[in-house]
Parts: sequence; C-alpha cells; structure tokens
Amino acid sequence: MKSAVETLNPTRVRLTVEVPFEELKDSLDAAYKKINQQVTVKGFRKGKIPARVIDQRFGRGAVLEEAVNDALPKFYTEAINEAELNPLGQPEVDITELKDGETLNFTAEVDIRPTIEIPDYSGIEVTVDAVEVSDEDVEKSVEQLRERFASTSPVERAAEDGDVVTIDLQAKVDGEVLEDGVAEGVSYTIGSGELLEGIDEAVKGLEAGGEATFTSELKGGSAEGKEAEVTVKVTQVAARELPALDDDFAQLASEFDTLDELKADSRKRLENMKQYDQATQAQERVLDELLKLAEVPIPEKLLADEIQTRKHNLEHHQLGQMGIDLAKYLEIQGKTEEEFTAETEEQAVKGIKTQFILDELVNKEKLNVNQEELTEHLMRRAQSSGMSPDQFAQAVVEGGQVPMLVGEVARGKALAVVVEAAKVTDTNGEVVDLEDDAEDEAAEVVAAEAEAEEKTEA
Repeated sequence: MKSAVETLNPTRVRLTVEVPFEELKDSLDAAYKKINQQVTVKGFRKGKIPARVIDQRFGRGAVLEEAVNDALPKFYTEAINEAELNPLGQPEVDITELKDGETLNFTAEVDIRPTIEIPDYSGIEVTVDAVEVSDEDVEKSVEQLRERFASTSPVERAAEDGDVVTIDLQAKVDGEVLEDGVAEGVSYTIGSGELLEGIDEAVKGLEAGGEATFTSELKGGSAEGKEAEVTVKVTQVAARELPALDDDFAQLASEFDTLDELKADSRKRLENMKQYDQATQAQERVLDELLKLAEVPIPEKLLADEIQTRKHNLEHHQLGQMGIDLAKYLEIQGKTEEEFTAETEEQAVKGIKTQFILDELVNKEKLNVNQEELTEHLMRRAQSSGMSPDQFAQAVVEGGQVPMLVGEVARGKALAVVVEAAKVTDTNGEVVDLEDDAEDEAAEVVAAEAEAEEKTEA
C-alpha cells in the first residue's frame, strides 16, 4: 500500500491511497465466506459454494463491493497511522479506481487536530477579587441561619410583608375556570415572589376570610403564558417569629456553645468559600489569557457539530425539564435568536480551543493521570451531578465516558501548570498563593469549558 497526504487547510487533509490487488486477498476471502453463508445454490451445501459459482450467479461486482467495504477501514487506518495524523470524526471516502486483479485507489478527506505552537505563558498576569469578609457578610450569614429556625403563629390582623398566609386560588381564562387552575391550602410567604406576579399586592391588607381578585400571566399549566383572572382567598395569617440572637440560638442551630463561636465559624466558612471562588476566578482568567496568546485553527465541521450539540442539549434536555421552549427561554433572557446563536458559537469556539491547547500542553509536559486523581475527580463530578459516586461511576463506564474524565483531569493538570507560572494578584495588590488542590479546581474549570453539554441557567 502507498499513501500520500495533501493538506487542504490547517485542520483538514486529503489522503490518496493506492492498494495493490493482492493485499485485498484476505478481504476477498472474507467476502466469499460471508456471501456463502447468506445464499443458497441448488446442488451445493450452504457455505460450500465455489467462488466461481458465486461469481457466475451473483456477479464478481458484488464480491468486490463486499471486499472493498471490509478492507477500506483497515487501509484508511494504516494511512492515518503512517502519516501520524490525529483525525477528528469520520472521513469522506471516494473510490477513485477499482480494477479487478490490479488495484484499488481511493481518497479520504478528514478533519484533523491542528498543529498548535504552545506560546510562552510565563508572563501571564491576572487580577482577582480579594478575599474579604465583612461584619455585614457574617451578620447576613447568621441571619439566613436564623431564618431557617423561624417559627410561625396565627395572628388576627391584616397580612403584612413577611407573613405566611394560607390561601385558596382560582384562575379563570376568558371567564372559564381552568381544570388545573384551582388550588387550596397553599402556604405562601408574602414578598418571596414564589407564586404569581401581583399576588403580594392582592393579599397584603387582607385578614383571614378576606378575598381579592387580580390579573396575572400564568407561569405554568395548560394556559401557560396567558393572562388570567385570579381570585385569592386568605384562610389564615401567620406571623413569622425569629429566635433571639443569643447563646441559646447558637446551641440550637449549631455545635457551638456561644453566639461568638458561631459567628467566628461563619466567618471562616465565608473565607473558605471566597478563597475557592478566587482560585476558580484565577484559573478562568489565566485560561482566557492563554487562549488569547495561542493561534488555534478550528475545524468547521467540528464547530458546526458542537454548536448543534449545545443547542440540542439546551432545547431537549434543560429547557424540556423546565417545561419551556427555546422561544420562551429567549424571551425570559431578553435575547434574539441571532444573539443566542452568536453566543453559542462563541462558547463552542472557546470550548474547542481550550481542549486543543490543553491537550497539547498535556503532551508537551508529559502529564499522566493516576487512579487516585481520577477517583477524586469522579467524586467531585458525582457530587455536582446529584448522583452517588457508585451511580455516577456506573453511568460513566456504561456510557464509555472514562476517557472523557481522564481528559478533564489531564487538562486540569495542564491548566494548573500555566496558573503556577502566572502572576496572580488580588484587587488589593497582594500576590495570591493558590491552594494545593488547584489541579482539581482547574479540572472543574476545564470540564465546565469543554463539556459538550453546557450548563445554562434559565
């Protein structure tokens, strides 16, 4: 077999392959054997039909077609390996010449990973938010904990902001009560914004037994998006009572004996959260700077497939679970379809660039992933997916996604190498010393950037 490579552009090549006919012998034998098992000829036992009879009865062309279909993948793979190419996706194969007994010639066009020159990243400098926890932050954290331990008690007065009211609802569209538009005994905290627009104004000022009617756009159900006339009746008004902020509350809500200890723990937790956010911010900004430095050609078909995958996952998985379509999502986001498409393409380009350049860094730095690192990453991904580690691991194995996870960890290690070489300062001008688990956090950044299934908040 002889092969030659023609570079069509930085991300696509055409292979020209010439195969002497004698190298098709194994595939021809396999073709005759396969046809033997599929056909019957009077006077011959199944599987024992001579090749000349098959040629006479079914045509030599059918045998050649079967043999070529069997041989092409093998010769294509040999040509790819000989040229040391990294193909992306399936090739477009064209048989240019097939002469029985003489030769098989074909071409194969395929996208390939571009050759990337790793830039000098030692001069990257980024600024991140400083880790600062104010007294107000601590007070807010403790107040949120206090809210969780609030109690309610019925009161005989008009409803006010913050009260918990028990209500009955009835929705009408065009004067008709909707089948799914009646609800009784609904508990609602005034001011929470968890139900219909306009309900807060309707119930405030009502006592138990009071009733009001207002107009609102329905957020779900059979008449989603339509204007409805909603009647709300208050059956109970209850005031929320917060526990006193003292040592007794600290003992009730935590393992601490005093309020001061609880506040100190809250401050430490907030500092840890901000340090994690700071590390993630540093990695994201270093990655952005690295991508600016590198020239990374993008294969057109790969980009088109990635854009289509992201759109499909958003429409059919995320939005489908939320019960809305793309048009409604764009309306909520205040975006046009053109803006959405442009943003999706930008995200897809960034994801592909990230994967290409970090993979090249993995090879250059000879970074490997051990079992412990893979297990730790799997545990993190399982936690973020809401699955148990065993469930997530089973899904990964069954879906053939282990190489994807290994790639995420390896790219995370590559990004950590770049972050280590970069100068990271906070907004106060202080040099930031990222923690030892930077590789794991970098792997999470890489996973978020490069995953085909983009996480979109609606």
